[in-house]
Amino acid sequence: MNTLVISKVEEPRYRHKDVDFRVGDTLRLGLKVKDSKEGERIQYFQGILIRVSGSGLRQTLTVRKIGANSIGVEKIIPLHSPVLDSIEVVKRSKVRRARLYYMRDRVGKSALNV
Repeated sequence: MNTLVISKVEEPRYRHKDVDFRVGDTLRLGLKVKDSKEGERIQYFQGILIRVSGSGLRQTLTVRKIGANSIGVEKIIPLHSPVLDSIEVVKRSKVRRARLYYMRDRVGKSALNV
């Protein structure tokens, strides 16, 4: 009974229910960033989805990209957060793992190809 009540309370707070993505896909996330003059803008972060964890409102995405000077950058973003504005699947990949932690050890072109 408790889970039924919790799910009814959480239901209106779900965002991004219609986006279909899996681990290994390349995602383009639009994140809302506060600007200097009380304004907001959308900053895009594009990378490979390494892990999806949690369920319900507590579901999080771990996205990794290779930044400047071949430095890896990872972001852990709650899926239903108001900071996350949009999710776009850029490229689909077929992988055989649920968590792609081995991507952390890759450098150069091998880090971009899944």
